[in-house]
Amino acid sequence: MIDKIFSSMDEAVADISDGSTIMFPGFGNTGIPRNLMAALLTQGAKNLIGISNGSGGRDDRIDIGVLVRARQFKKLVMAFTASPHPSRATIFNELYEAEEIEAELVTQGTMAERIRAAGAGIGAFYTPASVGTELAEGKEHRMIDGKEYVLEYPFHADYAFIRATRADTWGNLQFTLAQRNFNPIMAMAAKTTIVEVEEDILEAGAIDPDHVHTAGIFVDRIVKIPEDGIWDSVPQR
Repeated sequence: MIDKIFSSMDEAVADISDGSTIMFPGFGNTGIPRNLMAALLTQGAKNLIGISNGSGGRDDRIDIGVLVRARQFKKLVMAFTASPHPSRATIFNELYEAEEIEAELVTQGTMAERIRAAGAGIGAFYTPASVGTELAEGKEHRMIDGKEYVLEYPFHADYAFIRATRADTWGNLQFTLAQRNFNPIMAMAAKTTIVEVEEDILEAGAIDPDHVHTAGIFVDRIVKIPEDGIWDSVPQR
């Protein structure tokens, strides 16, 4: 059996090369793989393409924003490009205005479905979302049952950074509550899926099959978050 357990976050991200496409899950402060992000910050890969719900905050808390500040991205694909507080522009907003980073805005539901489509092997799909807006310009349109749709293609990635509550040595994952935002679908859509795990990694088969949210076939690397790791809304164990 392939050994999926890595000894450290740094080891798990060591081979990520410049120009890679990486998916980063999370919604608000939930389900964000902060430890893997911190390791990538130290590793220093550049010219990355990131796929994420948003662009992070302004402070020094580890999220995608610190990678933006470090100029590690050439492009971000996001559902939210603007700051939720117009008077407090994010680092991304500042770099975008200065033409130092590219951006692609995708409606949130379409982004989720494009990620899911990659994991499910779907070549493309039609959606009514964005029809009649700038986001649909240049894309194929089709009338279906009298309604206009736009053709969208899957988002594939070289890597996905994932955060799970528990895992077993096969890579089966279980998430807690809102951790099941983009984590399960992003885990399916990448060539290499790297997971930071909050609890001790269990023996193969120790997770009840009914409680497995992502099958181990989609997981390549697993790292236990150390005691001194970064814990967002989940208390340190």
